[in-house]
Parts: sequence; C-alpha cells; structure tokens
Amino acid sequence: MTAPLLDLRSVSRHFGGLRAVDDVSFTVSDGEIISIIGPNGAGKTTLFNLLTGQLAPTSGSILYLGKDIGSLKPHHRARLGFGRTFQISQTMMSMTVLENAMVGAFLHISAVREAAEKAESKLELVGLAEHAGRRSGELTLGGRRRLEVARALAMEPRLVLLDEVMAGLNQTEVNDVLTLVEKLNAAGTTFLVIEHNLKVVRAFSKRVLVLNRGQLLAQGSADQVLSDATVIEAYIGKQQL
Repeated sequence: MTAPLLDLRSVSRHFGGLRAVDDVSFTVSDGEIISIIGPNGAGKTTLFNLLTGQLAPTSGSILYLGKDIGSLKPHHRARLGFGRTFQISQTMMSMTVLENAMVGAFLHISAVREAAEKAESKLELVGLAEHAGRRSGELTLGGRRRLEVARALAMEPRLVLLDEVMAGLNQTEVNDVLTLVEKLNAAGTTFLVIEHNLKVVRAFSKRVLVLNRGQLLAQGSADQVLSDATVIEAYIGKQQL
C-alpha cells in the first residue's frame, strides 16, 4: 500500500500548561485540497508550524511519504517539498517583486539567471509578471499575497500550506486566488489551507478539518462539517450557517 503524502499520528504541542495542538491525527493524500477551519486560538497556525518545522511536536509523529520528519528543520522540509505562506505577510518590502520570488527559487537553483527565469515563470502564473521590477512594498495587500504564493511555488513544492491567504482581499482578488489554486491543484500540487471565509471553503475544498481548542473536532465534506451542530456551536456559536 502506498503511504499517504502526509500522516499525522497523535501530534501534540504544549506550551507549559497550554495544549495548543492536542492529539491530532489525520492523513493527506496527493492531489487533495483540504481546508482547516476553527475559531481564533484553535491551534491552526501552530499546526502549520509543526508541519513546516518552525516548532517540534511535544509528542506524536509527523510522517511525510512514510518517513518521520518531526525532527527536521524548516529548510530540510522545504527541500522535501513543503511550501508555505504566512498569516502575516512575510514579503521583503525593500526588494523587488522578482527578487522576492527568486528567494524561493534559490532553494534548488544556485545560478542567478536560472533562478530569475524560474521566478519570472511563477510571477507570470500569479499575474505579477508586469510588476517584476517594482519594489514589493508598492504592491497592494492582494499583490503581496500573490507574491508570497509565487515565492512558495518557486520552491517547486509538492505540498503548499496557505495560512489565511485570502485575508484582506476583495472578492475579485479572492476569485483570482481560487482560480490559481484550482489550476495548480489540477497540475498535481496538494494544498492545506487555513481559511475563515466559509464561502471559500465551500467553493473549493472537498474535505474540511475543524480544530477547536487544539483538538480535531470534526472532518468530512464541507457540507457535512458546516452543518454539524458541534461545529456550529464551537465555530460561530448557536447561529445557523
């Protein structure tokens, strides 16, 4: 039997007495788009930090293609195929748009010209090619979000973690990101997406995980999860979606 792309087994992360992630288990198969939802403070970003190596698990195992990667540093996981954007924009404002994207390309490429060509192709993909020479600080928030996606894609990842990449975007920009993710997914990239916009979750994710107080509260299709009474109570209170 082929191992799943990602396999979390009873993963926990404690900060003193706080259980930010508490005994979480799930698998991710190649080609999935999975949304992770939950109230603020549920442990979603901590979970991403565990997956990409910014944090080490207190207990449990994280397997990538059947191999335990729980002790690997972020740059080692990046080389294995992890790409990521962050909840708070990590764009390097004083650098050009092209230079920002090249940072991702340098993960696997040492030649400057080749890295620039790789970065340019990813900027074209996200609709930023015409802004390649501008300072990234001149971009709108939506543009900076797309630039972060381009930088992650320049790393040629197999699995991309998007942490609230839609936050602060207008509807047109949200639609553009949705279209891009669906296009990349069709070409074989797997996505884990932290998202608060439930309309977005319904639109593009066939499978949804719900975290609450660090624990995996529910998982299933968007319709199943978003109609679950325990999810409604934990996520938005007593009101019906």
